[in-house]
Amino acid sequence: MSAPAPSLFTPAAKAMAEKIGLKLGRANLEEFAATLEELAKANPNIIAVTSDSRGSGKLAPFGKALPKQIVEVGIAEQNLVGITAGLAACGKKSFGVSPGCFLTARSLEQIKNDVCYSDVPAVLIGISSGVSYGALGTTHHSLHDLAVLRAINNLTILVPADNFESRQAILAAARATHPVFVRFGKAPMYGLHAPAAHFEVGKAMTVREGNDVAFIATGETVVHALLAAGHLAERGVNCRVLSLHSIKPLDAPAILKAGRECKAVITVEEHMVHGGLGEACAAVLMQAGVSKPFRIVGFPDEETVPGAQADIFRHYGISMEGLSEMANRLLK
Repeated sequence: MSAPAPSLFTPAAKAMAEKIGLKLGRANLEEFAATLEELAKANPNIIAVTSDSRGSGKLAPFGKALPKQIVEVGIAEQNLVGITAGLAACGKKSFGVSPGCFLTARSLEQIKNDVCYSDVPAVLIGISSGVSYGALGTTHHSLHDLAVLRAINNLTILVPADNFESRQAILAAARATHPVFVRFGKAPMYGLHAPAAHFEVGKAMTVREGNDVAFIATGETVVHALLAAGHLAERGVNCRVLSLHSIKPLDAPAILKAGRECKAVITVEEHMVHGGLGEACAAVLMQAGVSKPFRIVGFPDEETVPGAQADIFRHYGISMEGLSEMANRLLK
């Protein structure tokens, strides 16, 4: 019997989460599945397309409740994207659901041509992205997806940080009239926002105010930046934390404001340091002539360490402790 996977959060990080009032919710992927089922029950034009992934995509209850609104294509991701695009072209609101590592590598040509070039309102859901499948090794890591998809025009890219952002992202994707990609991990997430918070595609959400260090993070790394900000506050360092749930369109004004008002900027992402959030933010700052100490925290260009997601995160400094240390180094 295998041992349980280690927690994404160390005991000190859990204590900090409790101290700043965070409550642990369910996995963002589970929030996606529940929201999609709710929408599909009210709208028979909503169709889920899966590639032998209804289990890993948490869509088994959807399939049981709405068997006529789910299409299973088997392990054939190119077909999945083509069918999702075809359904969207025929007036259906289609959601293609597949592991992010395969969806954005095997099916890149179909995403480019069948979805984006054809401008159909399909929604592609990359599940278990980043290093959610950490123990399965690099074949199952999805650390390239933001880079390759940012290079394809006519595609909105959303990376929710908590259950609130996940629900709002799916509601926005369901209303969208152009292609959308949404990226999910599978670990339970702390809630970061009040129920009445305002979510808008293309607009960052400020999770914490501060002018010493700006943490600009996306997806499941945002909570680690927030915990680091709480840890640093106990030492007199006030950090701003931005959740950039929209990778494209990018909230350039919020990035520039953080760069101009804070002493240093750290971007955090569950992605390669090349081509993702960090380089996008660097381009915004450089082109505006904003020069501050700046670091990208992500995965370097090396053979990626396998193992549990929590162990990989801590190895690469995506943790309360690692981000706090990085902030202190930049301020010195």
